[in-house]
Amino acid sequence: MTARDSSASATATDRPRLTSQLLRRKSITSMVEDTQDASTGGLRRTFGVFQLTMISVGATLGTGILVILGEAVPIAGPAIWLAFILAGITALLSAVSYAEMAGMVPVSGSSYSYSYATLGEGMAWVCGWCLVLEYAVSVAAVAVGAADYVNETLRIFGLSLPPSLTAGPGVADSPGGVINLSALIVVLLATILLMRGAKESAVVNTVIVFVKLGILVFFAIVAFTAFKAGNFAPMLPMGAAGVTAAASSVFFSYIGFDAASTAGEEAKNPKRDLPRAIILSMVIVTTMYVLVAVAAIGARQWQWFETSTAPLVQIVHELTQSNLAVFIFAVSAVLAILSVVITVLYGQSRILLTMSRDGMVPKVFGIVSPRTGTPLVGTLVTGVLVAITAALIPLGELANATSIGTLFAFCLVNVAVIYLRFKRPDLPRSFKVPFGPTIPILGSLACAFLMINLGGTTWVVFGLWMLVGFVVYLTYSRRHSRVGALSATDYRASHDD
Repeated sequence: MTARDSSASATATDRPRLTSQLLRRKSITSMVEDTQDASTGGLRRTFGVFQLTMISVGATLGTGILVILGEAVPIAGPAIWLAFILAGITALLSAVSYAEMAGMVPVSGSSYSYSYATLGEGMAWVCGWCLVLEYAVSVAAVAVGAADYVNETLRIFGLSLPPSLTAGPGVADSPGGVINLSALIVVLLATILLMRGAKESAVVNTVIVFVKLGILVFFAIVAFTAFKAGNFAPMLPMGAAGVTAAASSVFFSYIGFDAASTAGEEAKNPKRDLPRAIILSMVIVTTMYVLVAVAAIGARQWQWFETSTAPLVQIVHELTQSNLAVFIFAVSAVLAILSVVITVLYGQSRILLTMSRDGMVPKVFGIVSPRTGTPLVGTLVTGVLVAITAALIPLGELANATSIGTLFAFCLVNVAVIYLRFKRPDLPRSFKVPFGPTIPILGSLACAFLMINLGGTTWVVFGLWMLVGFVVYLTYSRRHSRVGALSATDYRASHDD
């Protein structure tokens, strides 16, 4: 009898107590077998290292610069570039841990799957629930930022959206807001594209990645023509606390490599290509963030950003006085934001796909369309819910909620690497984090440090989200868990690694 058959036939008396169930781990072997299970449908392996890198860069590059820069500069001042470096170092410490885990567990679940294989079902659920927050809210946050660039594009032609269609209700600087129409449309377009197939979405994403690299380099060239070193004095007007607070806020800009790790089931050679793609994308993204941040501050004093919307496109307009340049930049920025929405929404659907296979969420999220090779219903449901969120919630709160969920998930991956180093040193690793457990430990501490620097409101929201997750686990996930349904004998038989 297979593990799946045993799960289906287990009786209530076979079920372990809650404590035992929370600590039960899912074997890496069974995770890989799930990806080949004909009853749920397998995803198509079409991605090489180039496509994986583009997914990672596409999900990362643009959000911190195009969307959140205007809100982060007033917090850190001219040292905003240091905030990006601090966030980048924190992300890189976790990225190498992701790379090691991705080589060992080449499935679609990202840090959720890594936690299930090492820390048990309880922490896996917590991680998965954080990932739902991280991905869904980050998509909404990025889409909200698209509205400013859409308006800048319309202004070229003397047009603009009415205030009621540029922001959701209750946004302080947009009175009269009813719905963010641009954000709604961007998310729905990305959803439709993803439902057509992962390969097609990857092609579109790759094209847009090169577009966004081009416009950011173009911006840096334009901004450096007006560079003033005096704009960097004083470097730390808000002190070191301002830099760390800004780093915490912009950290959600670095979730791209997490999105790449969700593509493990669709990679041609995940054990080799995923680690390479993760590390390469981090180098590209951090370099571009610092370059553009330095160029922006060099071109305008940091106080200027307090009242700016879509600051990069405004700088381009003021320095070039060219409507054509502004139009091209604004349209390219909207495409860049669409690229982020596509790739992050892609990651969200794959996380839910993996969780559904384990019984953690309803089975509908795990149904793969035989025609498109994608989780069709899961993508649609996720896209609609995210679109509604993006249309109604302001940017600042969305960004902070994303950061705290991201940081917590990254911390768990670092802990998972440490655990496996001591518990299972014999497991084959296509990539190994250097310097033993030192880097994963530093990664965990860095994530915890940035979490502490997030505001009280963000922690309250996070606490409420985790409380809801606890209720969902007790009322649904625990009862439907495949691993939890196994009897002790069946569990030992299936947990061979």
